[in-house]
Amino acid sequence: MIHIIGGGLAGSEAAWQAARRGVPVTLHEMRPGRPTAVHRTEGLAELVCSNSFRGDKLDNAVGLLKEEMRRLGSLIMRAADEARVPAGAALAVDRDVFSHAVTEAITREPLITLVRGEVTRIPDVAEDHAPVIVATGPLTSDSLSSDIQTLVGDEHLYFYDAISPIVLAESLDMAKVFRASRWDRSLTDGQAEGDYLNCPQSKVEYDTFYEALVAAESATVHDLDREKFFEGCLPIEVMARRGRDTLRFGPMKPVGLVDPRTGRPPYAVVQLRQDNLAGDHFSLVGFQTQIKWGDQAKVVRLIPGLERAEFVRFGMVHRNTYINGPKVLLPTWQTRMRGDLFFAGQVSGVEGYVESAASGLVAGMNAAALVHGDAPRALPRTTAIGALAHYVSHADPSNYQPANITHGIMPALEPAPKDKLKRKLLTAERALADLETWMGAQVGA
Repeated sequence: MIHIIGGGLAGSEAAWQAARRGVPVTLHEMRPGRPTAVHRTEGLAELVCSNSFRGDKLDNAVGLLKEEMRRLGSLIMRAADEARVPAGAALAVDRDVFSHAVTEAITREPLITLVRGEVTRIPDVAEDHAPVIVATGPLTSDSLSSDIQTLVGDEHLYFYDAISPIVLAESLDMAKVFRASRWDRSLTDGQAEGDYLNCPQSKVEYDTFYEALVAAESATVHDLDREKFFEGCLPIEVMARRGRDTLRFGPMKPVGLVDPRTGRPPYAVVQLRQDNLAGDHFSLVGFQTQIKWGDQAKVVRLIPGLERAEFVRFGMVHRNTYINGPKVLLPTWQTRMRGDLFFAGQVSGVEGYVESAASGLVAGMNAAALVHGDAPRALPRTTAIGALAHYVSHADPSNYQPANITHGIMPALEPAPKDKLKRKLLTAERALADLETWMGAQVGA
């Protein structure tokens, strides 16, 4: 038996991996009895921020991570592929279809028992000698957070995260919006015009938008004196205050796009990504924000094509809870203080949907190994999954922030080709070959 606390991406993946290895699982999910500030449903693996799983090609580190997970039988990747919506060279999903697919798979699996209700403390090792995986995500309840802090001490940290607004497609002015993907890169069959809606801005329009953005009133953030945002998901108003052109080199960069009305790249551009299979909801790419809703509507409606935008969801800020992985974790996702206790997902110190699910995949495999009397194993560092686990457990703990997978944390090729694309593709080739060897060793063990 394994106890898994949290039915998000990491917890669901961990449960699936353990069940595939013949181990009974009790999966605890506190919703809907104990709601959070941002979840809307009681579904497992509900996506509360973006609907994008980011890049999906092997020359991209997160694309490699996805492929490794697919080869390891990932439930999250299977559901994401089934729920795919147009997103250029990225993998984005209809969040409701995705969550339903995960929930259905988990509830139909006879070895998994889903228990609804809040877990307020980490079970002691003496209770039933079952391994425990804490996969409560960034919105861990106050009671369990307190118990985690007692376990790990002052290494229990947090940062603030923000999510982007979503608008109704029918409220867009399509006379001002054009469809295209950057550099015409599209993974969607039959979508010759591109996967994104683009709202181009002239310099005058951008300047007007910028002035309104930096003057807008932000929503209250608790513990404001200790406010800390993750650099990879900064609110647009925080980015804007770093300089007038910061957004034009970030989420509003016009590179790779040509406005068909002028035949030239726009001065700045806001991209909208399809958020569901029906194509009637679109999210503003990179527009996570903590601006108060009234000001948020005014600012967004200054964007060409969004003057009459109707909001399905406003952007908002929430607190993400995570531990200091390098002080707490081993590369198997076990804790250093208790071999039967694992952390996985964003609470473990990773950032991103795919990274969270990958940590759950390995934690589930290794918890199952403990039940079978086998030793937990880390994946090779040359794989994306192994590199992520090594980084989370070995990085400098003095100023640790949640980590995404990047080529920079993977061992360099020797000799390393000078061509950047070739280097990335050869890194992927090595990773997948080493993964196959590792998987073969697991079967033969």
